[in-house]
Amino acid sequence: MLHLKKLSKDFAGKPLFTEINWHLKKGERVGLVGENGAGKSTLMRIIAGEVETSSGEIQLARGGSVGYLPQDGIVAKGRPLFEEVMTALAELQKIEREIGELTRRLETEPHDAPGHEQLLDRFGHLQEEFRLKGGYAMESEVGNVLAGLGFSPSEWNKECGEFSGGWQMRIALAKLLLQKPTVLLLDEPTNHLDIEARNWLEGYLQGYPYSVMLVSHDRFFLDQVCSRIAEVWNHAITDYHCNYSRYLVVREERVSALREAKRRQDEEIEKIEDFISRFRYQATKASLVQSRVKQLEKIERIVLPPERKRIRFSFPTPPKSGKTVMELKGVTKAYGANVVLNGVDLTVESGERVALVGHNGAGKSTLMRVLAGGAVTAGEVKVGHNVVRDYFAQDQAQELDKSRTVYDEIYSAAPFDMVPQLRDILGAFLFSGDDIHKKVEVLSGGERNRLALAKILLRPSNLLLMDEPTNHLDLFSKDVLLEALRSFPGTVVFVSHDRHFIDGLATRVVQVGEGKLENFYGDYEYYLEKTAGEGSGIPGGARGSGAANEKAQADTRSAAASPGSSDPVDRRKQREEEKQRQKEERSRQRKLEQLEAEIGEKESELAALESTMSEPDFFKDVEAARLAGERHASLSAEIAELYEAWEAV
Repeated sequence: MLHLKKLSKDFAGKPLFTEINWHLKKGERVGLVGENGAGKSTLMRIIAGEVETSSGEIQLARGGSVGYLPQDGIVAKGRPLFEEVMTALAELQKIEREIGELTRRLETEPHDAPGHEQLLDRFGHLQEEFRLKGGYAMESEVGNVLAGLGFSPSEWNKECGEFSGGWQMRIALAKLLLQKPTVLLLDEPTNHLDIEARNWLEGYLQGYPYSVMLVSHDRFFLDQVCSRIAEVWNHAITDYHCNYSRYLVVREERVSALREAKRRQDEEIEKIEDFISRFRYQATKASLVQSRVKQLEKIERIVLPPERKRIRFSFPTPPKSGKTVMELKGVTKAYGANVVLNGVDLTVESGERVALVGHNGAGKSTLMRVLAGGAVTAGEVKVGHNVVRDYFAQDQAQELDKSRTVYDEIYSAAPFDMVPQLRDILGAFLFSGDDIHKKVEVLSGGERNRLALAKILLRPSNLLLMDEPTNHLDLFSKDVLLEALRSFPGTVVFVSHDRHFIDGLATRVVQVGEGKLENFYGDYEYYLEKTAGEGSGIPGGARGSGAANEKAQADTRSAAASPGSSDPVDRRKQREEEKQRQKEERSRQRKLEQLEAEIGEKESELAALESTMSEPDFFKDVEAARLAGERHASLSAEIAELYEAWEAV
């Protein structure tokens, strides 16, 4: 479907990519990962034709097309929403107009008129083409896509210019999905989507008939959608035929093996260099020295991937608060006639990690502002004993003074006793050296968010109110923030659309919607179980019914309550069952090891074959090229089957 051949790209003389050879097959869904600045977005823009390469070529299958969704910057206006999105189906609309024109002509022209037969043939051909391309269902398909991305039918006639930036990106995504390019490039498609829309997009992409390449900082999304991870590092692309969670494990194993191989290689090189330096000027050893020099020149040096820069921090130890941190009684919050919260009650206890979930516009951010001290229309808000609040708003990064430098911005909010630690705090958030003298206005979205997070560390707070703290953070920074919040001794109330982040942090989930709050006293998995099948729009329907899960949990608790049994027959049966389980587990491990060995062998053979096929003169021998192509296809199919078997085990 797509083939990059010896593709290189330089910026100001510095290489970003060096002679990349890479294939994307039909139907593959690839997650593009790597450090910020590694070149993920640039690679997509090169494939989309927006950026020129320094050398090399891009080959697209005959009849193929590329569709690209950038991170931001797309604005639609001048048409109603539904009409704007329908423009993505311009080809079908053109066929429909021609069918209408032919229908009018056939109604008026006599059947024996010259050219009547040709008109009928053209009419029949167009009708069949229109049917095969889904023309009779195109309005329905547009409606399904708009609904899936969170647009209510009442908004379909709304002028596009009235939608904000996040909704503008949804409009662009809707148009791109309807166009169905054979290579679909998505750069952070989940940035502006709530959980419900992310779930819908996952399902859509899982059934997408062509190839998909995407960049995402949503780990759960990558796991659900992608069956192959392509890592951009060291000016090249490294493939991992697995989902993102498995990639993390396999990559660490690969890097560990590379480190060990490099250590051995360095020892060998050191011995050769030592021999050369010792005997360089001895005539009797000249041939041996020359032999060692040639040996040294032939060694292909192992290059290790760069160590990933990561945020390393912990929140300052806060003062102790009372048991009840916040209490809302009959709170109503309205904006004119729009009642967002209608007489809600909420109690937050010390040490809780409360996740607020719900659709976009349900009132999560409004509730956060109320908890942070915002005015209410009616009701009572009580703050507990010795509670010190810190509020991270959804647009917190926009509150930064763009005219200041990074250091001046954090210095302006620092208490006197924290000033000596400012450089250490900035260093923990990856602002080091001259970075601290950058103007805020030139920082990327992720850098601004990190700076806004760093300011939270200046004041020891025992109640953190965080509205989308992970926006613009990369996958690795999210994990470090998650660990820091897990170990935070105070209380956290947060809003996030990142399901992995919610799953790792929440001890209670509060669902916000229709002016009400519903509490689920448990972790995110418990919430998913309880809401499965209730039309909540939250993933979990495939996990089984809530009643079945509650019964299974009750059975587990019952078994845990009586771990032993006085009946020796029961105890013997339990031991036999445990032995059988252990035997099955050992068998499974053996199968896994065997499959992994076979996968490694096949991938090595495939890599060697691709290296041979990339040589300039390879295709001069037509028969050899044909056989190599057949072997490449065969190996790819075998590897895919092995991975399916591996996943099944």
